Amino acid sequence: MIPPIASRFVAGTTASGALDHVSECNEAGMGGILNLLGEHYDDPEPAAEDADAYCHLVSELASRGLNGSVSVKPSQIGIDVGPDVFRENFERIVETAAAEDVFVWCDMEDHTTTDTTLDAVEATARDHPHGVGVAIQANLTRTRDDLRRLADVPAAVRLVKGAYDEPSSVALDSKSAVDDAYEDHLEFLFREFDQGVAVGSHDPAMLQVAVDLHKEYGTPFEIQMLMGVREDAQRELAAKGYEVNQYVPYGDKWMQYFYRRIRERKENALFALRAVVGV
Repeated sequence: MIPPIASRFVAGTTASGALDHVSECNEAGMGGILNLLGEHYDDPEPAAEDADAYCHLVSELASRGLNGSVSVKPSQIGIDVGPDVFRENFERIVETAAAEDVFVWCDMEDHTTTDTTLDAVEATARDHPHGVGVAIQANLTRTRDDLRRLADVPAAVRLVKGAYDEPSSVALDSKSAVDDAYEDHLEFLFREFDQGVAVGSHDPAMLQVAVDLHKEYGTPFEIQMLMGVREDAQRELAAKGYEVNQYVPYGDKWMQYFYRRIRERKENALFALRAVVGV
């Protein structure tokens, strides 16, 4: 059983329950981005099992006619085992999803995995144009170069601020600096991208920046927000006609998910607390 405080952020332990939650999102005018909880496997067997689970999940999304996609963590499907294991599992998921017309997002983890993740996403996007997207973290100092690299790749980009506690040698270390970088990177995306821009933020200021940039450049965009966080705002934005997709974690590894997120960065614990009290 998932305790009430966790069930606010996790759509149960089964794929069936998560798919039902996506259906509820659809009824509220939103899409759902399903993420099976699990990460940092150092054995190829569980990585392959979770890849199988994602293949089944995209088939279920298609068969039920749901407005949904999936989002996969590299360490869940083998990046800690080896780059080839990760790439093969990711390609298998994307190929299955392409056959079902389901979009696949690739999450981004700590900075040591960025190059391997981008290599796999770029190669897969060349084979399946506009069928994949990748999360890019604004707090990393390398991000502008990564966005320039992706500008000519047929893949979508989800811009997030970044949840990992990265060393100052590779990341910005103040909230104001990250906010400034996020705005700057958003402007670049709206100006240079036409293959998919996702604003992964709960910050009303950043969402307003995106709306203003859309008015200026006309670039289509979507808003992505976590299950359990500012859900009233999510529904209000969808009702206003914005494309909103809710990130929906599920699975029996919910305890590890919460523990790791809070341990990684103290701001994550504060963020979760604000989400619970609705601020």
